[in-house]
Amino acid sequence: MPRIVIIEDDRLISEPVARALRGASYETSIANNGRAGLEMVLNQKPDLVILDIMLPEMDGWEVCKAIRESSLVPILMLTALNEEIDRVLGLELGADDYLSKPFSTRELIARIKATLRRVEFDRAGLTKDQAITVGEIRIDIGQRCVFKNGQKLDLRYKEFELLSLLVAHLGEVVTRAEIFDKVWGTDWLGDMRTLDVHIRWLREKLEDDPSDPQYIQTVRGVGYRFASVGRP
Repeated sequence: MPRIVIIEDDRLISEPVARALRGASYETSIANNGRAGLEMVLNQKPDLVILDIMLPEMDGWEVCKAIRESSLVPILMLTALNEEIDRVLGLELGADDYLSKPFSTRELIARIKATLRRVEFDRAGLTKDQAITVGEIRIDIGQRCVFKNGQKLDLRYKEFELLSLLVAHLGEVVTRAEIFDKVWGTDWLGDMRTLDVHIRWLREKLEDDPSDPQYIQTVRGVGYRFASVGRP
């Protein structure tokens, strides 16, 4: 049974959510402040975390950042904030998805199911012991590590999933629809600009000049291609 930690200080939200998740066959635990939630995540090692932003002791941003220092557990952030900058900040800190309040438990459960499926998705035939070198970039699939000129790059969970998919189709165009299907799931309910944000983040880390990318190329109206530049 998948285990979910809910970090939410409003019991009018956390308790109904926990009941709904238990009814959907998820094991749940609740923490009502950020510090207790972080400790719970590190100790219980759940399959997914539901994380509110406005929390006592440690806010959701701090908790998300602290979790990502040692864990790749999927994080779904709850927010009453509607500004795009707040949603982007959550993604930058390592959140996998966000859900704005108020929300229905049906939508929440749909998001959870999609996220957990994505964690298990097959990376287009890449084996766990495979390593690929393209120009200055080396991707170690098994260790989930990426290097540029021998220097290890700090990639978020979804950035690595996206890069793995593109590299698996080296030199070929991967459509936006296929990327969402493989990385975010066919029932993705979030902002479609999420893909563009993640492409920008990858370019900032991989490219010498992100404004003139040599590796991750845009094929307008179709999708993206990882070019075989300098492949040995």
